Amino acid sequence: MKKVAIIALYSFFTAQLVAQVKITAAEAAKHIDEKVTVCDKVFGARFLENATRQPTLVNMGDAYPNNPFTFVIFGEDRKKFKYVPEDFLVDKQVCVTGEITLHKDKPQIVVSDTAQVTVEK
Repeated sequence: MKKVAIIALYSFFTAQLVAQVKITAAEAAKHIDEKVTVCDKVFGARFLENATRQPTLVNMGDAYPNNPFTFVIFGEDRKKFKYVPEDFLVDKQVCVTGEITLHKDKPQIVVSDTAQVTVEK
């Protein structure tokens, strides 16, 4: 029983450490299906108010369409933010944490909680 508890604790802390890996937007494509923190400059963002699920697309690392990474905030989660993401985040150094997936061959993280996004000072 003691071994099971030790293995469970080890697994928990290992998973936490993996989530704390920081990378740049340009490195995101090498980390598909991994939980990481992407830190880089936001070059632009757009709220697609009339699209399905009303996504806000935040482009990091370069301006669209050359951005190597995007994070997405869907409309149902947008109201959780105390700021307008497409206005507030542009030209700031931002970190976003989550699992990187591919959407149309581009790496992205879907943000569902404000704690996933931090603005660096």
